[in-house]
Amino acid sequence: MSGSIWMPPGAGPHTLPAIPRQRTAPSWAEPDPIDQLAARLDDFIAAAVHPDEIAALLESDGLSDDQIRERYGVKNSFALAEELYDRVERRYPEPEGPAHDPWQTGLLGCLLRGVVFALPGLGYVLGAPLMAGPRDGFGLPAGTVPLLAGALVGWTWNQGLAHRAYSWLSLGDRPAARHSLLIGAPVGALLGSLVALSAIGTAGIGAVAFAAGQSCYLAAATALLVLGRERTLLAALLPMAAGAVLTMIRPVPDEARLALLLGSLAVVVFLAVLEVAPAGSALKGRGAVLDLRLPPGGRDKPPPGRRRPTTSGPRLSISVPYALFGLGSGILVLYAALGGAPAAVALTLSMGPAEWLLHRFRSNSLAGLRSTSTSKDFWRTTAVTLIECLSAYLAALLALSLAISALWPHTSGVEGIGLAGLLLLGVVLWTGLLLQSVGAVLGAAAVCCVAALAQTLALATHAGSPPWVGLTVYGTAAGVQAALVAGLLGRATAHR
Repeated sequence: MSGSIWMPPGAGPHTLPAIPRQRTAPSWAEPDPIDQLAARLDDFIAAAVHPDEIAALLESDGLSDDQIRERYGVKNSFALAEELYDRVERRYPEPEGPAHDPWQTGLLGCLLRGVVFALPGLGYVLGAPLMAGPRDGFGLPAGTVPLLAGALVGWTWNQGLAHRAYSWLSLGDRPAARHSLLIGAPVGALLGSLVALSAIGTAGIGAVAFAAGQSCYLAAATALLVLGRERTLLAALLPMAAGAVLTMIRPVPDEARLALLLGSLAVVVFLAVLEVAPAGSALKGRGAVLDLRLPPGGRDKPPPGRRRPTTSGPRLSISVPYALFGLGSGILVLYAALGGAPAAVALTLSMGPAEWLLHRFRSNSLAGLRSTSTSKDFWRTTAVTLIECLSAYLAALLALSLAISALWPHTSGVEGIGLAGLLLLGVVLWTGLLLQSVGAVLGAAAVCCVAALAQTLALATHAGSPPWVGLTVYGTAAGVQAALVAGLLGRATAHR
């Protein structure tokens, strides 16, 4: 039968030959070693974003290229890493526990800061006798120019000083922050007093003394607020505030007014010195958990209780834009205050809700970074959050302005064009703070300073203060800053 094909029984000449069945691997065959390695490193490989991460792990385990060729049949660790990367599906597990959010803050603390910002305004009620006299050459009440000049210098200097101190705190160096406040605060108080003295004009010596006290208060309050002593500052201001309210109800002797002013100022300055002086800091104990706060445009907050070693401090130049932002925004607020006291009080009190809503925006932006997968989706998410937070702030500012106008019947209320201008100014301030917090302070400072200069020139070339001047300036500045914010919404690096 040599050369014939075996046929099953009964098969005829037209029957096809049987097809041999495919052989299967015996059950005792060893599994693929690469599959075994992939199963063992499954979690790590699934979370890797590039094969090089897997190669680094293999090399850290001590696998040489010779061992890899012998065990897995590929030439080196990179080839093995690519094979593992291809065999395991990508999975990026969420971190255990809640995601870290440095922008979480309480509403009550922010509202407290707003009240602390507003309470010093009652000092002008107690200090009214010090500024008695005829109107000056600008038609303003006696002593107004020295007060405004000293306040502008104080706001400008202390805004830059606060940023520098916050920068030290963000580096974990609280003693350096205290030292910068210890040196910078007295210099700011001296500068404000000298500028007020140079602008004395026809004002009396009492107005200059009041302006000097104002400069000292601004410097001391800056130190306390930067170091998180809002409640301490509030307690020091309460007697003065109570005296001012009593003065509005019934006459109070001038001696009592002066005693309340000087006493409150002395307490605030003493508390600030106790806070920043080396001896005072030592009394609070060493090695305590650091009470760090994020600077307005800063990030990189170290873990609580740990101090990050630093070889060099923040440059002085990086605080200049923050000082310019304080100057520009301060001038704009002063022009709003000249239009009526309720507007100034409403703006000051609104800084509490503004701070909380700013933190809320930054917090929701971080959440958007984790929940969206494309830049378009992220831009849309942050845009909705921006509209919500800005609308909430404007609603709070509107409610405050209407409430203060109703409670202050003897002054000109905020209504009509003035109310529209106040809300536009609120947009300028809030978007400016937002730009400052994401590190785009140069844009905010430029817009505010140009707007302040434009309004100054407009008022200098027109008689009086036409309502449309502020409306035009605030509207233009608000539009420019809104455009700057919109350009940053989709940039993930701006929201870290």
